[in-house]
This record gives sequence, C-alpha cells and structure tokens, in this order.
Amino acid sequence: MMKHYVIIGNGTAAVGCIEGIRTVDKESPITVVSGENRHVYCRPLISYYLEEMTDIEKMKYRKDSFYSDNNCEVLYGKHAVAVDKDKKTVQLDDGEVLNYDELCVAAGSRSFVPPFEGLDTVEKKFNFMTLDDALALESAVEPDSKVLIVGAGLIGLKCAEGIQDRVGSITVCDLADRVLSSILDSECSELMSRNLEEHGISLMLGDTAVRFDKNTAYMKSGSEVDFDVLVLAVGVRANISLVKDACGEVNRGIIINNRMQTTIDNIYAAGDCTEGKDSSDGQNRVIAILPNAYMQGKCAGVNMAGGDETFDNAIPMNSIGFFGMNAMTAGQRPDDAEVYEEKSDNRIKKLYTKDGYLTGFMMINCAERTGIYTSLIRNKTPLDSVDFDLLKKNPGLMPFGENYTGKKLGSVV
Repeated sequence: MMKHYVIIGNGTAAVGCIEGIRTVDKESPITVVSGENRHVYCRPLISYYLEEMTDIEKMKYRKDSFYSDNNCEVLYGKHAVAVDKDKKTVQLDDGEVLNYDELCVAAGSRSFVPPFEGLDTVEKKFNFMTLDDALALESAVEPDSKVLIVGAGLIGLKCAEGIQDRVGSITVCDLADRVLSSILDSECSELMSRNLEEHGISLMLGDTAVRFDKNTAYMKSGSEVDFDVLVLAVGVRANISLVKDACGEVNRGIIINNRMQTTIDNIYAAGDCTEGKDSSDGQNRVIAILPNAYMQGKCAGVNMAGGDETFDNAIPMNSIGFFGMNAMTAGQRPDDAEVYEEKSDNRIKKLYTKDGYLTGFMMINCAERTGIYTSLIRNKTPLDSVDFDLLKKNPGLMPFGENYTGKKLGSVV
C-alpha cells in the first residue's frame, strides 16, 4: 500500500530518514519541508567556508540528484506551523496543508537570544547557525572590523576561527568562567584558552554583555566594549513546539524511544530537536551531534516504512579543533569516577572509569585512535574483559585478545 511520508526539516536527520525509508519502501512519495532555500548541506562546515577551506558546492551533504533519485518533493523556504494528529495533517506558514501517513519531525534547533536591553539598536548583528548566517556575516565584516562574539561555546569559537583572518579584532565573552564549558573541564579549557589568545582572540570570561547601545556593549563587570559587528552565539534550543502543541511529550527536546517514535502515533522525530537515552549513563538528554542525527533519521525512516530498527547506543561526542589544537570528548564524567591522566605542556588525556566500565574521555592534542575508547563506552564493554592497562596507553585491537582480533582481522576461523 502506498504511503505519503512527510519530513519536517532538511538537514542530516532528514537525509537519514529519506535513506531509511527507501531501504524498505522504494516507491511511496516523500515530501520534505525545508525552512532554508538550500540543498541539504553540512552545517559544521560553515566556519570552514569563511576560512576559504571549502566552498558551497563541496558543502553539499548529498549530490544534486539526491531528491529526484529518491522521489522526494522539497518545499523550499517553507515552515511547518502546526500538526493535527487526528486529521494527520501539517499546516505550513503559507497556508498549504499536507496530508501524511507517517511524519518525521527533524526540525533541528535554533539560536537562543536572551532579551538583551538595547539589542534593537545594533545594526550589524548576526547568528551563526546556518550557511545564510555565514554569508550575511561575510558580507558585513571588513579588514578593520572589531567583532564582539557573545558566547564561548562551540558555535562562538568556530565563528571566531572562521573570521579571524578577515577582521581587525575579535573579542569573545561568556558568563561561564571558561571556554567550551559544556564539554571541557577547567584544565583542558585553560589549554584551549591559551591557544585562542595566542591566535589573537581576546577572551572576557565570567563576563557578558547585559546592555547594548548601538556599537557599544555594556558588560556585567561594568566595562564597555566597542564593536562594529556583533555575533550572538549564546546557545541553541531544540525546536519542540510542533510536537508540544500536538500534545506530544517534550522536555528540552522531543521525547523519543529507541525506534525514534514520539508519544503520538505515526509521528517520529530525529536529530537535534530530540531527547533520548544517553547509553553512557542511561539518562535522557539532547545529544545534538551530526552522526547521531543521521542514525536517528535512518532508524525513523526504516520504521516509518514498516521495517524494524532500533538505535539505542547514542552517546555525546565531540571532535573539534581551533587553530590547530584538537579536542576530543565522549561519554560522561561522573563526579565519583576514577581518572587516568597523561599530561604534557600541550597535551592532556583523561579516561574516566566507574564500576568496571569506561564512561568517558577528554583529550587535547592526542593523536589517538579514539574510536577504540568510544566503542568501549558505547558497547558498555566490561574492562575486566580487555587489557585496559595496555589500552590506556595504546588504544588498539590487541588488548581485546587474540580471538577478538582474529575475528576482526580475519586470522581466526
């Protein structure tokens, strides 16, 4: 029986959903509602575009024929404003109504902008979430521009790196007392801060703008910062309203099970707008990273088309770099965990273990095969089943034992 699939969103999760559907159902039509007027692209590359390390064509996440190859109609520049779960319809902002048999909400997240006093007096102010944001920022900056970035998280710092060679000066402020406060501890953050400052980024930590008057920011500390261009990178919020307004369960994200089902029949969700189980500690949380978005989308698509798939080993992971210094993290760092550490002037490695399992790691400038550690966390491998003392220093297959490596490498029948 032919179905009509509707996907709200046109990012990584939507691609996964389309490809998941097509593993089961090759024919039924798929309608994609795309808020952006663009072919699907890899959002983490927008800072690399500003650095001229890539271009718009290379940023495409799938080839130009992707939608036609998969019998998809894409409605560009449109937004879903309401879902009627009883009539199984999606209303768009232009008044059009779409009927669906199976719906996937892959609506992603949006920039969170606090209600700063006087923000409306700032002429050149930007977010840094989309390619259009990056293009607008690119057209606004000049070689002598003074740029103020509010937010020292991933988005703010990648923006700083992206425009560093295009502007006169960059100041980054954050109410937190360290950069990348959501993923790095104080020690690792300090190493990253020094690297940023060595590359000309001025940091104002434990301080943030509270009021603006045209090109002046008045800080919490009482100081003033003059700027030409303002970038707001305070944080993001999951787009949950469509499911919330349809009486589906939400928290910080749309609540999903391991089949990517929401609490509403025939409605699935995937990607940055969702909240599901973190397999590293069993807690529910939003894990807004690209690999999870694709895998969630694919799982949702398979199940929407009548297949049977689960995705139940999501963990938070980050692999980022700023001006040549790399940071890699995964899993969780419980307060009562045991910590194995290796340190040098420009390198930190920390492995966190609890109750006989590796729960997380944090590394700065480590040329390690971190996939081994990630696998231990994701698969909840008991550490007494491997040679963890060897793995601490040298991640590889050998500490897993001859039988395991033989199966992996084909040397044992």
